[in-house]
Amino acid sequence: DARSRLEEEDVRTVLFIDEIHRFSKNQQDALLPGVESGWVVFIGATTENPSFEVNRPLLSRATTLKLEPLALDDIEHLIDRALTDEEVGIGKRNLKITSDARREVANMANGDARRALNAIELASALVRDGSEITVGHIEEAFQRRVVRYDKGGDQHYDVISAFIKSMRGSDPDAALFWLHTMLEAGEDPEFIARRMVVLASEDVGMADAGALTVAVAAAQALQFVGLPEATYALSHAAVYLATAPKSNSVTKAITRARELVALHPEANVPAHLRSGSRSEGGYKYAHDYPDHIVDQQYLPDALENSTIFVPSGQGDDSPEGR
Repeated sequence: DARSRLEEEDVRTVLFIDEIHRFSKNQQDALLPGVESGWVVFIGATTENPSFEVNRPLLSRATTLKLEPLALDDIEHLIDRALTDEEVGIGKRNLKITSDARREVANMANGDARRALNAIELASALVRDGSEITVGHIEEAFQRRVVRYDKGGDQHYDVISAFIKSMRGSDPDAALFWLHTMLEAGEDPEFIARRMVVLASEDVGMADAGALTVAVAAAQALQFVGLPEATYALSHAAVYLATAPKSNSVTKAITRARELVALHPEANVPAHLRSGSRSEGGYKYAHDYPDHIVDQQYLPDALENSTIFVPSGQGDDSPEGR
């Protein structure tokens, strides 16, 4: 084993584990003695965030290196090697590739060497030995461009974050791009719809109260017709939310209300607002007054002069707008 090999031959064992995130906590813990004692040189690879998927004791004894997607030039160089290498590539077939086709593979691969090599292998099956691979062969090999997106990892959260922030920032183009990035990658459309419903109140709010109706309608349309038809409703809602005026006055009011509740947990309901108070007198029925508004105390005595909701002045979010 690794320990005896080190003690008897002074040779350390390199232990490489691909997709280390698939190992259970107990399995990862079993690696610790060898790593701590130096019996093995441990190398783990994962497509997930190691901070979440690798046990902290093991992660603390390792150096984390993030591998970035390959650049276009790197992919093109890899393609040329695959076409000329006679041992591990397909060099014996004496194939050529047009510069446009080479660049097309590099673009479609999205920085993934494996995708590029798979495309070349598939495209090479469409041509005879000694012939040339063209853009048409590449497009046939790819069929369609697959969006690089991990529904269970960082990209799931990064892309939905970009989508939300694009709508909040009033950029409909970016909102549509990120929306369809998620849909093309197979993201759960109900997850997307729920986030839009939240944004409608959190970030548009009283500036355009109709935004919530649009977002809820899109979520209901998704339930009613499903994909792909619900793509229209989701896109409609995303554009509406992105172009609507913005106000977070409701969000601020929620925070203020919670703070006051925490400060006054024993606050009593004013006597004239209690159940049955109208028949007993003291309560003023709003509909009996001009404009159906009546000035009377509604907050507890300790909070009588408190202000919780403050209109932002954006869009309809003002006393005049309502």
